Amino acid sequence: MLKIILLVVLVAIAALLVAAAFRPDSFRIERSITIKAAPEKVFALIDDFHRWTAWSPWEKLDPAMKREHSGSASGKDAVYAWEGNGKVGKGSMQIVESVPHSKVLIQLHFIKPMDTRSHAEFTLRPGGDTTEVNWAMYGPQPYMSKLMGLVFNMDKMIGKDFEKGLADLKSAAES
Repeated sequence: MLKIILLVVLVAIAALLVAAAFRPDSFRIERSITIKAAPEKVFALIDDFHRWTAWSPWEKLDPAMKREHSGSASGKDAVYAWEGNGKVGKGSMQIVESVPHSKVLIQLHFIKPMDTRSHAEFTLRPGGDTTEVNWAMYGPQPYMSKLMGLVFNMDKMIGKDFEKGLADLKSAAES
């Protein structure tokens, strides 16, 4: 009986390992919101890391978080590094493309809890007296991330943070 149980467990583990191998090699998470503000006003809140404290969902998770700004004051080559508790981890981000009032592309480097690299992209589309903001994060999905994805739904987990951040961005831009 013990041999049968052991065999079933081994087959189940093997099935999970194989299933993970067939998951996509990249990921993409995105959310959108419409903000009743001009693209210039919304863009200014995104393109300047100093202003992220007003809306970023992660800024409030660790009041004692260490922050360091370097590079440009805003726009291309602005760099923001952080180190905090287990909820925010450690990492840095750099604006690699900034198209006034329409796009900000950021290279992310998470160091803790896991060393990963990805991109965040904000696109802004004017529409009368509103601006549609799309926030996407995408990048490679190594095997360990594929394996974790069998248990944790990253779209739901990170998507909730994006939704909160976009709602706070809306509040900041509309005030």
